[in-house]
Amino acid sequence: MITDYRKRFNEAFSTEKYDAFKQAVAADFDYMPTFRMAETPLFVDESLKKQLIDACEQVIDFIKNPDFKAQTQRALELNKEVPNETEHTEFLAIDFGICEENGAVVPKLIEVQGFPSLFNFQIEIFEKFKSVYPFLSELTPFFNNISNEEYYEILGKVILGNHAPEEVMLLEIEPEKQNTKIDFYYCARQFGIKILCVTEVIKQGNQLYYNENGDLKPIKRIYNRVIFDELDVRTDLKLNFSFTEDLAVEWAGHPNWFFRISKFILPYLKGTYFIETQLLSEIEEIPADLENYVLKPLFSFSGSGVVFHVTKADIDAVVDKDLYILQKKVHYKPVVQSPDGLVKAEIRVLCLWPNGADRPTLLCNLVRLSRGEMIGVKFNKDKDWVGGTLGLFTK
Repeated sequence: MITDYRKRFNEAFSTEKYDAFKQAVAADFDYMPTFRMAETPLFVDESLKKQLIDACEQVIDFIKNPDFKAQTQRALELNKEVPNETEHTEFLAIDFGICEENGAVVPKLIEVQGFPSLFNFQIEIFEKFKSVYPFLSELTPFFNNISNEEYYEILGKVILGNHAPEEVMLLEIEPEKQNTKIDFYYCARQFGIKILCVTEVIKQGNQLYYNENGDLKPIKRIYNRVIFDELDVRTDLKLNFSFTEDLAVEWAGHPNWFFRISKFILPYLKGTYFIETQLLSEIEEIPADLENYVLKPLFSFSGSGVVFHVTKADIDAVVDKDLYILQKKVHYKPVVQSPDGLVKAEIRVLCLWPNGADRPTLLCNLVRLSRGEMIGVKFNKDKDWVGGTLGLFTK
């Protein structure tokens, strides 16, 4: 970590400034995010940055393999296949735990998602941090040191495509109830698109529309934020269309990539930055040291269904063993010095892959800080210096 910036930040920190930071976020839409925002950024040194770039490029090389779609077709067979799949994903989020191996700090791949993340919110919280701690303007959240304007130009190209904002919808399940809705608000403000619940979509033939003051307006492109896991259990929702229909609509984030680029690919990845991972259905003998493994469903979101303290009974209880992986535990190295101890960190590298580009571009990041056994919220209740933030690099 960049020790001089950590020292400067900790010396400048106060609970009053933390409150001012949160209020700066809340003031934009008169809304305070329901997830915990951490007190501090993560100051990422050049060595860790280079490792993150190297690890991401290895993941991207695997995704660009000509056989990738054939290798991951099984992921669609196990879930849903949506027509008119794009040539490649447009969003890529690559999660790394900051770990210790042989006495050295190394990022270890935890998860990879072909799905949007908080692409708008992350840039906004950098502005809020700078408003409270002006010296942070000496740093950047971008891997390639671009400006906010350049970043939004790339993001806008991916979300809007070649369409007018009124023809593009951010689609979600009851978006007003989602923890991530602050990101939706910033996205709608930045690009002028509408936020739509899946139940508000109107289908006529194979065309999709939304109602605006009694007039039907065409939907030409969907910025998809819908997770099928959540949709499948919401049997109370009445949809006028099906994702599996052949619809006359473009996708910013085609749903198939959520399944193709997921934990499903982890067993294929080998090397310094990758964790020993096996598909449960392919394990010939259950490891004797199960305390050193984590059991994870392949296609869940936000850590749901993860079994941290695995027993043989847990494995025996899994009916669809094609849908689970057994992953070796890694040892997170607490790297963030808080006022009262060290804190663990995960870094999510956020990439965009505009149509026509040869490969995704690493752009910005999202960081989660934790004092608990795992990174998720339920493991960090009633703790401070934990939650969502972002990593900053030297320019």
